[in-house]
Amino acid sequence: MPWIVGLGSVTLVLVILQDAFEAIVLPRRVTHRFRLTRLIFRVSWWLWRRPAHLIHNGARREYYLSLYGPLSLLFLLVIWAIGLISGFALLQWSLGTTVHAPEQQVSLGTLFYFSGTTFFTLGLGDVAPAAGLPRLVTVIEAGMGFGFLALVLSYLPVIYQAFSRREASIAQLDAHAGSPPSALELLRRHSQGEQFPELVRLLREWERWAAELLESHLSYPVLIYYRSQHERQSWLAALTTLLDTCALTIAYLDDLPAQTAWFTFAIARHAAVDLAQVFDVKPRPTGEDRLAGEERARLLAALEELGLEVSPEREQRLAELRQLYERYIQSLARRLEMALPAWAPAKVIDDWQTSPWEPLAASRDTLAWQRKMLTLQRKFETMKSGVQSPDETSAG
Repeated sequence: MPWIVGLGSVTLVLVILQDAFEAIVLPRRVTHRFRLTRLIFRVSWWLWRRPAHLIHNGARREYYLSLYGPLSLLFLLVIWAIGLISGFALLQWSLGTTVHAPEQQVSLGTLFYFSGTTFFTLGLGDVAPAAGLPRLVTVIEAGMGFGFLALVLSYLPVIYQAFSRREASIAQLDAHAGSPPSALELLRRHSQGEQFPELVRLLREWERWAAELLESHLSYPVLIYYRSQHERQSWLAALTTLLDTCALTIAYLDDLPAQTAWFTFAIARHAAVDLAQVFDVKPRPTGEDRLAGEERARLLAALEELGLEVSPEREQRLAELRQLYERYIQSLARRLEMALPAWAPAKVIDDWQTSPWEPLAASRDTLAWQRKMLTLQRKFETMKSGVQSPDETSAG
C-alpha cells in the first residue's frame, strides 16, 4: 500500500510541474489533449457562467463575468500549490518518515503541515525529519517551493503587460469605429475628407495587433478570459470588426491597395481559428446571420451613400470572405459570453463623448461630432499654412 501511495504522489508532483512549465515557461502552443490547466479553466468557467444568465442588468452581468479572469488565475496558482504540498506530504508518508514534532503521535495532518511549511520556506523548525531519504525530499520540496514563488512573481507582470498592450489598441478603436465598433462606421469615418489613406495605415497597425493578440493568448491562455475595461468593448469585438473591415475593403473598395487588406485579413483570421482550436471551441454556426434583413439593407444603403458600387457580384465576394471566419468568432462569442458587433448599427455611441455628468451626450449625433472635428482640423491646417516661417518673414 505505501508504494502505491508513493507512486501516486510522485505522479501528482510531476503532472503539476509539467503543467506549470507549459503554462508559464514554455513559449508555444501545447498540442497534447490532457492538460490540468485546460481542465481547470473549462470546469471553473462552466460553473462561473451559469449564474450570469440570471443577471438581467447588462452592466452588472458584465462586471460579474469580468471577475473570472483574475480570480481564475489566482485559483490556478492555489491549485498548483495545494497539489505540490499534498504530493510531498503523501510521499513523506509512503516513506514512513519519522519527524521530530511537539505532539507525541505523528499523523498525516502533521506531515501536511510539515510539507506546507517546507514548500513556502517558512523555516519554523517545529517539525523536522529525523534522517535519511526524507531529508533529501525536504530539501527538494524547499527548493521547488522557492522556484514556484519566483515563477509566480515573474508570471503576473507579464500577464498584465500583455493585457495592457491589448487594451490600449482597443481603446484607440473607439474614436475610429464607435462603441461597440463596427466595420461600416470605420469606413464611414475614414471616407470623410478623403481619409482612406489613413485607413490603410490603420489596417497595417492592426495587422500587428492581431499578431500580438495571437502570440500572447496562445502563450498565456488565461488572457482570453480577461475582459476589456469598458462594457461595450472586447478583444473579440475588435477582432471581428477588423475582419469585417478587411472583408468590406476587399469586396467594395477598389481604390485602396487590396494587398494590405488581404495581409491584415489573413493574420486576423489566423488568430480567430487558432484561438478556437486551442480552447477546443468547435466552429459551429448559430444559424443567425449577422448580415441579414434590416442589417443588410442598412449596410448596402450606407455603402451607396459613400459612393461605392453595390452589385450582386460584390455581395457574393463579401459572403465568401465571411464564410472564412464567421463560424469561429460566433463559437468563441458563445463560449466567452461576449457580444459580437453589428455590421451597420442603427445608433452609434462613442465612449469618449459620454460621462456620468453629461447624460445627454449619449444621444448626440456622432456624425455631427465627426463633421465638427473635421471642420476644426481644416481650420487649424489653414491657419498653420497661413503662418509664415521666421526665414520667410526675414526674407520678405
